[in-house]
Amino acid sequence: MLRIGVIGPESTGKSTVCRELSERYGWCWVREYAREYVEALNRPYTYDDVLLIAHRQIDELRNPFGTPSPITDKPSPSDIVLYDTELIITKVWMEHVFGHVAPEVKQAIEQKPMDMYLILAPDIAAEPDPVRENLDKREYFFQWYIREVEQTGRPYAIIRGEGEIRTERCAEKIKSARVAR
Repeated sequence: MLRIGVIGPESTGKSTVCRELSERYGWCWVREYAREYVEALNRPYTYDDVLLIAHRQIDELRNPFGTPSPITDKPSPSDIVLYDTELIITKVWMEHVFGHVAPEVKQAIEQKPMDMYLILAPDIAAEPDPVRENLDKREYFFQWYIREVEQTGRPYAIIRGEGEIRTERCAEKIKSARVAR
């Protein structure tokens, strides 16, 4: 199984790319939980909320197919798993907003890094919504995510371009990584 972390600043098309790749190729897509969780809150999110999101993401790393048994006990419905907004983004958010990162988040990134990261560049128009923050700092976060990914030592690709071009560039990088395995 090839685990692909799809990350990037807010409003760079992460969920769109994951959805399109999943529909087109049948690849498993672990959806972004943070957005769903924060949208349901009737208050500002707290460190404990972000930690709960991180624990969910850690569980999804262990078992992206959503069953209680270990992933090795279940045949994979796909040899590619796309993680939409995974732990590196959560780590950066914890550090940026709260000034510290939970040890289990750091440990999970070290112990279960992605096989490859696709870092989506902030080269498309931002689409504001009530959950998005810091749309004016997308380049700042983009550079931060690159540094974080480089610290993992895992391969990555920076993805640029709009619409279908963006999705196709992601597909090409994933297919190349699959062949290289």
